Amino acid sequence: MSTQNVEKDKSRLIVLERIAEYEKKGWFSKDVEDDPPTIPLTPDKVDYLNKKLKNKIATFFVNIVAVRFIKNLVKTGQMVIKDIKGIENYEAVQDKGLIITCNHFNAFDNFCVHYALFPYLYKIGGRRLYKVIREGNFTNFPGLYGFFFRHCNTLPLSANFSTMKLFLSAMKTLLVRGEKVLVYAEQGMWWNYRKPRPLTSGAFKFAVEANVPVLPAFITMEDTDKIGPDGFPIQAYTLNFLPAIFPDPNKSAKENAEEMKNKNYEAWKKCYEDFYKIPLTYTTEK
Repeated sequence: MSTQNVEKDKSRLIVLERIAEYEKKGWFSKDVEDDPPTIPLTPDKVDYLNKKLKNKIATFFVNIVAVRFIKNLVKTGQMVIKDIKGIENYEAVQDKGLIITCNHFNAFDNFCVHYALFPYLYKIGGRRLYKVIREGNFTNFPGLYGFFFRHCNTLPLSANFSTMKLFLSAMKTLLVRGEKVLVYAEQGMWWNYRKPRPLTSGAFKFAVEANVPVLPAFITMEDTDKIGPDGFPIQAYTLNFLPAIFPDPNKSAKENAEEMKNKNYEAWKKCYEDFYKIPLTYTTEK
């Protein structure tokens, strides 16, 4: 949509106000979206490793549809990918299990990572990109949309202890066998937020437990001259794959997770400052 007089979506304006408030208060991992209450995920409702035949078949067909959907987003300009940088950093570790961390600012940002990795993942013998998602994204959506969420290589978190035991076991199995897993270490999505946020430890604990590297990915954004249906400029993305971070065999699991988390944040911070040509600062009061 190229018209310039589209009224700005009120729900997006509210989210932007909430982001400003949360940054000021230092609530960086807190959700800003008005999501409905989460339906709990019980162990019988999830098949993390696709052991059931019906889930294998569903995942096969959903992946075909997903690839077409993402390519169409790019073709029609609904998602603009200006550049992909540092793909050699992915190539250097593509033969290993891998945690990929990415900043989380849009429901489409994982599609950007997918698109960049199509030549490596969607081929004979290639791997798939698994995504860790929030519980509600897996349980709350009915119909076709929910079917896609549940069968597109998603790994839902859960507040249920037994389900999380299955999640952690599946995560290690996938990484050890060489799969790639996208984790949003910032947690909640902050719409069109350009700064890197302080990271939580989960992604790095997964990597240390399975003895695999973490590949930091950071997406930078620029306004295009096209206005989206929400009344805001469509963003042009540059996806930056940064050098992989490896566990240190001489350090404890706890030390490794903390050090890898800090290195990831510093890599994102440098990428942010190099691209936007400004120092990274927050409005946080404390």
